[in-house]
Amino acid sequence: MKIKKGNEYLALPMKPTPRKLEIITTASTLFKEKGYSAVTMRDIAKAMGIKAASLYNHIKNKEEILTFIIISLAEQFIEGLEDIKNSNTTCIEKLKKIIELHVGITSRNTNGMASLNNDWMHLKDQLNYYLKLRIDYENSFRKIIKEGVKKGEIKNINPDIMLFSILSTLRSLYIWIPQKEDLDTSVLASNLSEVLLKGINK
Repeated sequence: MKIKKGNEYLALPMKPTPRKLEIITTASTLFKEKGYSAVTMRDIAKAMGIKAASLYNHIKNKEEILTFIIISLAEQFIEGLEDIKNSNTTCIEKLKKIIELHVGITSRNTNGMASLNNDWMHLKDQLNYYLKLRIDYENSFRKIIKEGVKKGEIKNINPDIMLFSILSTLRSLYIWIPQKEDLDTSVLASNLSEVLLKGINK
């Protein structure tokens, strides 16, 4: 994970201490249930059964928690897409891999994905960095679609409309996935690829 200092981004360890991870996990659940703005450090401490003062031995404030959640997830998407983008395969296969990427990350981080989608505007020092990651991701995604159109793999439809349609579905998976107890992520990814890339015409 990278944190900005001045005009530079500093790499930080991706893995927090076990106690810090416990705090982040608890907080992410509360952020999803109540919304980031409504959650206090006292709420997080109460959910963990400890005093609020104890949290400050591990976490500076709740913004630090939100920053870790959002930036770490955003960087996972960027890194995953980078590998997909550089793979020697068709554009359709790349899009299928992107769908698999979203299903995989979201199924492992449904609470964190709620923060990524709903609370990113509360970032302060890292807001510009997050927005850059988001724009870079969308640009790379769009480039794959445009390349697919150029090669005749994809219908010649406005790439922005295709990007919006696919990403809107993928970004809302965090709402839908927890409702499916017997979810098979590989089947979900395959079915989503069928619907999003081929449509529902028989």
